[in-house]
Amino acid sequence: MRQEMHLRVMEKDDLEFLHKLNNDPAVMDYWFEEPYMSLEKLKDSYEKNLDSERHRQFILTQNGEKLGFVGLFGMNQRDRNAEFAIMIDPIHQGNGYAKTATQLALEYAFDRLNLHKVYLIVDKENEKAVHIYEKAGFTVEGTMKEHFYVNGRYHDAVSMCVLKQDFQ
Repeated sequence: MRQEMHLRVMEKDDLEFLHKLNNDPAVMDYWFEEPYMSLEKLKDSYEKNLDSERHRQFILTQNGEKLGFVGLFGMNQRDRNAEFAIMIDPIHQGNGYAKTATQLALEYAFDRLNLHKVYLIVDKENEKAVHIYEKAGFTVEGTMKEHFYVNGRYHDAVSMCVLKQDFQ
């Protein structure tokens, strides 16, 4: 029997999995970051943010297998919004996991955290991701021209969001 995917809190022993993702150029190009992250830096960041109320970090799992990472960042009580981020392990991409993970994260953000808005920034050329986000209810807020430098050239980025009342 196939178990459902779920998000669980990221733990310290997940840092090696996250380290692998953070050093994969195929993953990090879509995060607009250099695939250069030491395990020690990840451990330090994890320790510093352990008690933070501004972040929620999860591991997407199915049958105990780690499929990816999901995060909500920069939350605050006044504005009630957060930035959404996701990384699916390349060996698990193309199986629909990002769609489910996005849905689970939005349910958590709106139902548990009572956020008003979840937003993200995505490479305009990452058409698969844009399509997944649109299916989850995100709409385009705007385009940032030549905003990120990736593999020797500038890429446009798209700002997208979903509001609580539009999600439910």
